[in-house]
Amino acid sequence: MLSAAALDLTRTLVRMNTVSQNSNLELIHFVRDELARLGVVSRLTYNADKSKANLFATLGESRAAGVILSGHTDTVPWDGQEWSVAPLAGVLREDGTEPRLYGRGSADMKGFIGVALAQAQAFLNSRAPFAVHLALSYDEEVGCFGVRELIADLRDAGIRPLACIVGEPTGMVPAIAHKGVYRYRCCVRGKEAHSSLTPTSVNAIEMAARLIGKLRDMSEDFERAEPRYAGFDVPFSTVSVCRFEGGIADNVVPRDARFTYEFRDLPTADATIMQQQVVAYARSLEPGMKAVAPDSGFSFETICAVPSFLGRADDAVTRLAQTLSGQTGTTQVAFGTEAGLFQRAGIPTVVCGPGSITQAHQADEFVSLEQLAQCELFMQRLAATRSLAQAQG
Repeated sequence: MLSAAALDLTRTLVRMNTVSQNSNLELIHFVRDELARLGVVSRLTYNADKSKANLFATLGESRAAGVILSGHTDTVPWDGQEWSVAPLAGVLREDGTEPRLYGRGSADMKGFIGVALAQAQAFLNSRAPFAVHLALSYDEEVGCFGVRELIADLRDAGIRPLACIVGEPTGMVPAIAHKGVYRYRCCVRGKEAHSSLTPTSVNAIEMAARLIGKLRDMSEDFERAEPRYAGFDVPFSTVSVCRFEGGIADNVVPRDARFTYEFRDLPTADATIMQQQVVAYARSLEPGMKAVAPDSGFSFETICAVPSFLGRADDAVTRLAQTLSGQTGTTQVAFGTEAGLFQRAGIPTVVCGPGSITQAHQADEFVSLEQLAQCELFMQRLAATRSLAQAQG
């Protein structure tokens, strides 16, 4: 059964508005102050204008390097969604025989953070030979920006954790792989003209359409020929064009067009090479454009670059998560997480947390109390661990 402390802390966090466009400092300062009452000092790293912060705290400073419990503090918005409860109310409801906690971020991923925070005293009292680190980040939902600063701070401070558990919602089944998310904005500059004088113009929308056609060709090639990676719902890399803007009037050849697109690459693929192919094709179109308008062409901006994650079932951190969760198997997830960034920093990583991604980002987002109770048992077992080697099997 879930403890009252874990439920109360989770509800408190859910009631804080930490949509990515807002500051997360209310939540960060709340966690900092809760830990300070236990004598724990938190490291904060900020964004440029100090409106957002990461938090890193070590529970058991006198022990050897420890295990990170990692969670992001930001949530997606709920604009235009039809909720039956207030998104920030933290409402408890009985749905059939399953009590649930409703609210934005309940599954993704304030449930994990609240349960971890509730076990802070237990981690401090633990006789384990390793510390437990609590790592909370900002702006995961818009590109995993905050955690990069957190990881850089750990590197600069000489902090070398043993392992990382990212608490994204996996139903408490350890996840050992996910795709990457690489998102770009392309801006096309052409030359405007009256639509009766098209030979004197460079139509930015038409040139953008040619590049979008290339992206579509790549998408079809991945679906047709890319080696499959079993275990993913979509076992090949994908390409999506998600937004498009251009033109000012029906009778003006457009000078400007903009669109965004993304690659979701398999852990065995390379999104950098994919993007290089797109840029190369754009450059091949530019000579004809510049012959009419020398300042015309394509420019690209990286919106986010979230690397894929690929662990193994026999990794020590995976076996640890299996022992703590009571699970014998593993899973793969379709969504991106911060796991790949921790892994690339040399920290063995696994993804394991309460709830389901099918509830995340949806109206009436919820996490079941049963899932939170499983997560709490996971944390209690971590606090009771006497030897990582023994726990890893």
